[in-house]
Amino acid sequence: MARPSFTARLVNSPLQDPGLLLSFLFERRAMLFDLGDLHTLSPRDLLKVSHVFVTHTHMDHFIGFDTLLRVSLGREKEIHLFGPAGFFERVEGKLRGYTWNLVDEYAYQLRLRVTEVDEEKCRTRVYLCKERFERAGNEEEAPFACTLMRDPAFRIDAALLDHRVPCLGLSLIEEFSVHIDKEALKALGLPVGPWLTSFKKAVAEKKDPDLAFSVAGKTFPLGELTAKIARISQGQKVTYLTDLVGSPENIEKAVDLARDADHLFVEAAFLDRDKEIARNKCHLTAKEAGTLARRAGVRQMTLFHFSPRYTELEEEIQKEAMEAFLGR
Repeated sequence: MARPSFTARLVNSPLQDPGLLLSFLFERRAMLFDLGDLHTLSPRDLLKVSHVFVTHTHMDHFIGFDTLLRVSLGREKEIHLFGPAGFFERVEGKLRGYTWNLVDEYAYQLRLRVTEVDEEKCRTRVYLCKERFERAGNEEEAPFACTLMRDPAFRIDAALLDHRVPCLGLSLIEEFSVHIDKEALKALGLPVGPWLTSFKKAVAEKKDPDLAFSVAGKTFPLGELTAKIARISQGQKVTYLTDLVGSPENIEKAVDLARDADHLFVEAAFLDRDKEIARNKCHLTAKEAGTLARRAGVRQMTLFHFSPRYTELEEEIQKEAMEAFLGR
């Protein structure tokens, strides 16, 4: 199997704030699912983040907004943020919490593009650092039918789940994966660098194979360069599910979203013996997480978001979920 074009890893341990970092190989680009505590990520990691998908704005999923904002200030970049109903109010509340009288002195300007998602539509507002993060321009609106964003090589799909507030379930689905052969690059005397982003984009968009592609003072037909340095394979699917009550409707939506995922990251907040507590707090049990993963036919499952009451019982949570996953 070819090496994937991106990696996915939890930001914190299963007993700490939720969050998933998706890093694209050979690109200065990353995405985040949730904005919990981000202290484990370096400024270098955070500066690669272009898109953030916040499942909901409970503190343990949103407190990292300030960290990301602080690192990004004074940079020439645009950050896309997505969240469920009420997201505008929460983001604007964060932005109003600070004094911005010095931002007009910055040489580079940050731009926030914020999208709020409900059952029928997505609405987008833009906030500019140079305007002290006051809303700029008119609000945009588009219908919502599962897909939140689309890139030439992948898309982000979402489902609105019930956590007593709307909560986004998320999947990154690659159309196909473009893996760069480092040894082939070396043989051609080509460096690893930002040009690979443009190259992979051209491949994903199926540009004319005869198109001239220049790098490091050399020019190749795109098709010839692709044949020499790229390995194209079926893309991967990664799904992220957190903070959902185990109701039949929720489980059905979650199973549909996670169907055939290569890797499912799923919360297992409580043990099955504490199922009533899980229901009251609108979370999944480990058994429910494993059963969901089995029904969805996922290939790999990673658990996270354990209740602090299980500090010494992580192995028991893993065992309960795995037994359900394997149908025992």
